[in-house]
Amino acid sequence: MNRAFVSGQRFALVATCILFGFSVIFGRLFYLHVLKQSEYSQIAEQNRNRFQVLESRRGDIVDCNNNLLATSKEVRELGVDPQMVGEVDAAALNKLAGYLNVSVNWLRQRFETKRYSNGRDIRWCKLADAVDEKVYQEILQIGIKGVYGNSKYTRYYPGKSLAAHIVGYINRNGPKGQAVMGVEQYLDFYLRGQDGWRESEKDGRRREIIEFRNREIEPADGYHVQLTLDMLIQHMVEEELSRLAEEYRPVSASIIVSDPTTGFVLAMGNYPSFDPNEYSKYPLENQRNRAVTDVFEPGSTFKIVAAAGALNERLVRPFDTIDCDIAEVNYHGRNLKLPNDHNKLGVLSVEDIVAKSSNRGAAQLGMLLQEEGLYHYASLFGFGKKTTLGLTGETSGVLHPVDRWDGLMITRIPMGHAVSATPLQVHQAMGVIANGGLAMKPQVIRKIFNEGGQPVHVFYPKVTERVVSVATATTVAQMLNKVVGPEGTARRAFIDGYGVAGKTGTTQKIKNGRYSNRDHVASFVGFFPYQDPRLLITVVVNEPELDGIGYGGRVAAPAFRNIAEKCIRYMAIPPQAPDDVVMPQSGHETIELSLFPQRQVSMHTHEPSQRLSVEVFRERQSRNRE
Repeated sequence: MNRAFVSGQRFALVATCILFGFSVIFGRLFYLHVLKQSEYSQIAEQNRNRFQVLESRRGDIVDCNNNLLATSKEVRELGVDPQMVGEVDAAALNKLAGYLNVSVNWLRQRFETKRYSNGRDIRWCKLADAVDEKVYQEILQIGIKGVYGNSKYTRYYPGKSLAAHIVGYINRNGPKGQAVMGVEQYLDFYLRGQDGWRESEKDGRRREIIEFRNREIEPADGYHVQLTLDMLIQHMVEEELSRLAEEYRPVSASIIVSDPTTGFVLAMGNYPSFDPNEYSKYPLENQRNRAVTDVFEPGSTFKIVAAAGALNERLVRPFDTIDCDIAEVNYHGRNLKLPNDHNKLGVLSVEDIVAKSSNRGAAQLGMLLQEEGLYHYASLFGFGKKTTLGLTGETSGVLHPVDRWDGLMITRIPMGHAVSATPLQVHQAMGVIANGGLAMKPQVIRKIFNEGGQPVHVFYPKVTERVVSVATATTVAQMLNKVVGPEGTARRAFIDGYGVAGKTGTTQKIKNGRYSNRDHVASFVGFFPYQDPRLLITVVVNEPELDGIGYGGRVAAPAFRNIAEKCIRYMAIPPQAPDDVVMPQSGHETIELSLFPQRQVSMHTHEPSQRLSVEVFRERQSRNRE
């Protein structure tokens, strides 16, 4: 341009504008590449780099026959990138909404919302948490751009509520893979495995550039767990719980089935229950494993402690008799009132005290052991301490040390008052008698194994205590067989051709600080065949509703029989020959109990002139302790 035709002022203005424009550009470049270089380099790196977590597969939980109780299914977490969504016709939107079971308006809102409140672009909006692979492929066929899914695993429980309290569940709404209860939580370290990861780069359309993949660590899947549970026996138990709930409308109920010789739990069920696939739809209290968390006064089921202890110390013999009509005895210089019996029972042998469930007879047997002896045997039988089954929430129950006993507790504890226990503790105590005097550790886990089926850790039967001698356990088992006889309290537990041994319990609940005459806990715990036990079954029903008192023999004993009869058919347990074992009868003795020096407790004998004095009893105690 010829400057003759351009004024100097106009030329300066244009030059200044051009110079200012280049200054702005260079200033912006300086700001981006020098002042903000570190920050924007990091943002660019984040946008270009792709870090992907490779989720490990959680191990399966199976029963003793390898039937699935918990497994992990591969699903798709479905979402949309709103930045990539263009115009979507109504037909496609309606079809997608149908697959996801959501409204069209809800779906359109997520497609059209493209930015967060802070102005940043939304690049991922979740539409569904777990879509089956088949459904996912059908969704892709709709052809909506920007809709895609990421592969993940979700926990699935094929049996629904079956063994829910034992298996536990995974909380989908909490931290990733958070195990909440049961075996899922107890063995979470072995089940969860180890996630892997992958580092690579992605293009402008957020697709991975495979050739720039620079690191990849494969995930290590979790180990599998085999339980001692038998799914079919568990199903029998839960069917019976449903029947009890329908017939008696109890507050709660628990049933446990185990092999007494190993301590392996074959079934453990509770009412009310829940479905771990949809745990959020149930009250939180339904998730409590009441068989190990809830305590109750065991009542007459506890009488095996006093009877077995007195027999084991050779303080009494099965056919020694005790006057169960007396209302008061002198104990260490104090007159103590004995608990009442439901009927007037008169003079009973030790065997009949157990069979007819005499409170007064049990109290006097407890007095023979004295406080320290009774506490010692109660502790050996497992009361007052956890069974260490390995499930969350287990409580130890209550067995007060002797220095906290009041004057009447020596007469009340032998009948199962002033002590509390979980259904599993009562179950374990009866297992001592069923297993020849040995206490077995209850277990629900059989082994941990890898994908190839090779065991990583095996759990074997474990003896925790020698509680009483084999002879004592055999004698008590024979006594408990009479409980199921015509004159016993558990006639409804009788099974023709099979010798059942067991004990009922009917416990008044404490309401407002007093024993209630209306609210009871009915229980029965027994095993069969009592000469060669195959199964140990405990039934506890909390506050059954019925006309009259909910006795254990009326409510719980029939449930025991129903489960036992089904197990006999399932396990092909052969009937037993008639009992050829005769209980030793060395003559009924008239004895003056060693602990009652100022008041004789009448005991009858074939030889009325024979009396065991205080000194003889104390000598017997001393000899046995030595």
